[in-house]
Amino acid sequence: MTTANVEVNEAMRTPQFWLLWWVLCLNVTAGIGVIGQASPMIQEIFFKGNRPAAAAGFVALLSLANMTGRFAWASFSDVIGRKATYTTFFVLGMLLYAFVPHTGQLQSTLLFVIAFVIILSMYGGGFSTVPAYLKDLFGTMQVGAIHGRLLTAWSAAGIFGPVLVNYIREYEIDHGVAKADAYSLTMYLMACLLLVGLICNLLVRPVDPKHHYTGATAPDGSTTGPALGQTAAGGAHA
Repeated sequence: MTTANVEVNEAMRTPQFWLLWWVLCLNVTAGIGVIGQASPMIQEIFFKGNRPAAAAGFVALLSLANMTGRFAWASFSDVIGRKATYTTFFVLGMLLYAFVPHTGQLQSTLLFVIAFVIILSMYGGGFSTVPAYLKDLFGTMQVGAIHGRLLTAWSAAGIFGPVLVNYIREYEIDHGVAKADAYSLTMYLMACLLLVGLICNLLVRPVDPKHHYTGATAPDGSTTGPALGQTAAGGAHA
């Protein structure tokens, strides 16, 4: 946890910002990709498409897991740290996504539901944990503005996730794959995306001091003093 601060535009020049951008984007892509397909997925795998009430209950349960995960994982990150929390998201997520196709083969609705409840809790936990992760790396001075720019990763994931799931599902069905089996490739692809996210998270290091803000902060929160990287006398730091 840094005791220094980084100005928002300077933060975007650091590798840490872009590593976290991909960490959030890939975590959200994996989670949001299945939210829109949760109802048809459980019906086609287990109920042959004729149990809308049960599917609606499953979607409601996922929403509860999403909400609960925001409280639980954020609190847990205060104990083990943000980097370790995201490592847990990616490692556990990879295992669960790779396991989901086998729940269909086993015809175990319970294991399928448990797997996705955990996955959606980590999807919610990713949102609630990332502001603290940013604070640990960039300080508190402009963490709100930095967080706002990082949320472009969420916007991108909102496109990537549903497109990947829908496109691959339709492609599989058009090539003769049964609807109940059309999600297996998607689940394995999501596991691969989480592996990339894990690598990005493991590469995160403390921000180089050359990016730290050296001016003063006014009582209203605005930045004052010498320009970034300059001494009070106007000379550049070595």
